[in-house]
Amino acid sequence: MLIRPCALSGVYEITGTPHHDHRGHFTRLYDRQLWSDYGLDRTWVQENRSYSSRKGTIRGLHFQRPPCAETKVVRVSRGAILDVFVDMRRDSPTFGQWGSIELTEDNHKMIYIPRGFAHGFCTLTDHCEVTYKVDNRYTPSYEGGIVWNDETLRIDWPVSAPILSDRDARLPAWKELMGTSANDETKGRSG
Repeated sequence: MLIRPCALSGVYEITGTPHHDHRGHFTRLYDRQLWSDYGLDRTWVQENRSYSSRKGTIRGLHFQRPPCAETKVVRVSRGAILDVFVDMRRDSPTFGQWGSIELTEDNHKMIYIPRGFAHGFCTLTDHCEVTYKVDNRYTPSYEGGIVWNDETLRIDWPVSAPILSDRDARLPAWKELMGTSANDETKGRSG
């Protein structure tokens, strides 16, 4: 298992190292000691599964407000997605920046996203299954989101006319959530 910090502060790419033989392969998905060595060990309280039947589906960008904010570890068990995360932490050096990573059933990658980020993904194939661990219970009254095509963030999604839920299509813009001064500080994409 390889753990590598990403450009956005607190985000880590985790890559499993499969062991192959004539039957297939075995991959360790979690190692408490190794993750703890990187400061990533959390008390995981829920594991969720999302299934999307069609390519071009965007889910998100979602977050929970404190004190119900969540750390997430996201992986794909079937298909492929472009996973996107936006730093909403005003005191962070990467505030207002977004990053992305392609997660597939074959590349064995996961993404660790700390509290204070909005998160979403776009399916790159039909029949995508995404699983993610969270370190806080889902609390609807603390839920929030940012519209997928926000003009301030300018996220480079792989689709221009995605399949969306009614709720996701009506999410507010970054500027509405964060205020005009936050808009001035937004830096866009991080490598």
